[in-house]
Amino acid sequence: MERRFEKMRDKMTDSFEVMVKEHGKAIFNYIFSLVRQKELSEDLYQEVLVSAYLAFHTIKEPARLRSWLFTIAGNKCKDYWRKENKTKKFWKEEVYSYSATVESPPLPEEEFLHKDSVRKMAESVKTLPEIYQSAIFLYYFKDLTLLEISTKSNIPISTVKTRMKRGKEHLRPKLQAFAQ
Repeated sequence: MERRFEKMRDKMTDSFEVMVKEHGKAIFNYIFSLVRQKELSEDLYQEVLVSAYLAFHTIKEPARLRSWLFTIAGNKCKDYWRKENKTKKFWKEEVYSYSATVESPPLPEEEFLHKDSVRKMAESVKTLPEIYQSAIFLYYFKDLTLLEISTKSNIPISTVKTRMKRGKEHLRPKLQAFAQ
């Protein structure tokens, strides 16, 4: 009985090796096309091979082997993305909220320098022609979006964009003087 089991296992292992030689490169390329990172693709490829090997004995139709492998590969990539999104969400929400509560207040010197630079920026914006001044002021000092500025000023968004661009062009030489 044990001998028969070993023969069956050897046959399955041989069949699996043939399958890997036949479809392995295509599976790896598919994974790489999805994740675009070589090392990650290699890791996911290994996971696909382990999963396929463990479930290889359940294959009833050898003709569907290739699509079965691609399905496993796609599912492994989806699992990775879900895990990655949870990690990103954790870092965005949990760690950010923690660091926001733990962050120390700025030093008095930093606060003074920040207020001084904001004051200088506001003075520079006030020297612009009124047509550019309002768009830049609303965008940078009131944190309004271009759409909100458009709505509030009752002008087309393309006009707001043009005024922002031209206003920045007028401001650039003035602000470069601060940097020096």
